[in-house]
Amino acid sequence: MPFCVINKVTKIVLQFINQQLCTFKFLNKGMKNLQVKKLILLLLILSLSFSVCEAQKTKGNINNPERALFGKSLNNKTVKYKESPSVVRAKKKQAANEKKLKKEYEAYIKAERKRAVEIQSPEVQTRMINNRKEADLKYKEKKKQRKQAARKTGKKYN
Repeated sequence: MPFCVINKVTKIVLQFINQQLCTFKFLNKGMKNLQVKKLILLLLILSLSFSVCEAQKTKGNINNPERALFGKSLNNKTVKYKESPSVVRAKKKQAANEKKLKKEYEAYIKAERKRAVEIQSPEVQTRMINNRKEADLKYKEKKKQRKQAARKTGKKYN
């Protein structure tokens, strides 16, 4: 219930209570106590309803108290900053160095594999080469099968 409607309702209730108090002067004391108890009970209920309404008033802003105070959040700006030229230079140098190291490592691995085959006897060399070829063929076949299975499942769900 909006706050302005609650204010109107309370004004009407207060006028009613004022009228009732005026009529209490003419009533006897036994009746007066009973109606005063009812009046106090009514006021208690009204005050509790105000607290409930006030608690529901800020329901949308519970998660972000800054929005409740200032209308929008303060920490939603992304700060853009430009790095200094020396930092940019250092990053480029580091990236180039990593690329160079990776290239050297790949060349080293290739040379070591070649050397591992060269130091073997000729029979073992031919067997190693054949094993490598067979492994490559098996890998290609499995890759083809995976692609075909993926196509089938893709058709199934399209």
